[in-house]
Amino acid sequence: MFSVGRKGCRMVAFIRSPFQPRVMRTPTSGFAGELGQLDGDSSNVFGPELGEFSDGGQNDSAAADDAGMKTGTTTVGLKTDDGVVLATDMRASLGNMVSSKDVQKVEEIHPTGALTIAGSVSAAQNLISSLQAEVRLYEARRGEDMSMQALSTLTGNFLRSGAFLIVSPILGGVDDEGSHIYSIDALGGTTEENYTVTGSGSQFALGVLEQHYKEDLSLDEAESVAAQAIKSAVERDLASGNGINVAVVTEDGVDINKYKDIEALL
Repeated sequence: MFSVGRKGCRMVAFIRSPFQPRVMRTPTSGFAGELGQLDGDSSNVFGPELGEFSDGGQNDSAAADDAGMKTGTTTVGLKTDDGVVLATDMRASLGNMVSSKDVQKVEEIHPTGALTIAGSVSAAQNLISSLQAEVRLYEARRGEDMSMQALSTLTGNFLRSGAFLIVSPILGGVDDEGSHIYSIDALGGTTEENYTVTGSGSQFALGVLEQHYKEDLSLDEAESVAAQAIKSAVERDLASGNGINVAVVTEDGVDINKYKDIEALL
């Protein structure tokens, strides 16, 4: 330190000693004294990453998931020139236990449209009731039925909101442009397909659809192919079973039936 006099004023300057250690700060530090020097261990410099959970948080999340009833599920959807066919199994699980043997996993949500559900039962039921309400409101306001493209967009937007966590539906319906099958993932991604599958047994069902689906299938033939796909999944997937729900959707409406014996449709 030294001082310089200038017209009665004193200026004081400080010179850092060349031997005085410098304090390294992290990019987010406010004061060096609060965080101290880095000692070579930079593994946790920035704290937890966004989206990281401690082991306890992961365990709590897993426990919360196991606490809810899930459908396990195999669901399929096929498009034909005359309409669409949606089919699902009828089993719901609670952890390692079969909690229900008579679950209807396909519901009418539109005068000529239906939705299958795979995932959390609570979220799926809430999604279905929300879609039904929105479809009725649309019709009341505009005096016409919602198109399938608009309905698929609405469903995707609902799922992207995060309010219907862990639901992966299939939307099938008929409108002025013809028959439609939409595969919608749990985060709201939507693609239109000729046929699609969801659920824990989907890999088994998809192999059957790859072999037997044709664009010129009749509705009766599509029912049989869908039943074969569900049967294949039921035989190999522990979370699928106890019968089959089948929805046939045409321009005349939605017809949903359930069969305890899948062979009745083959």
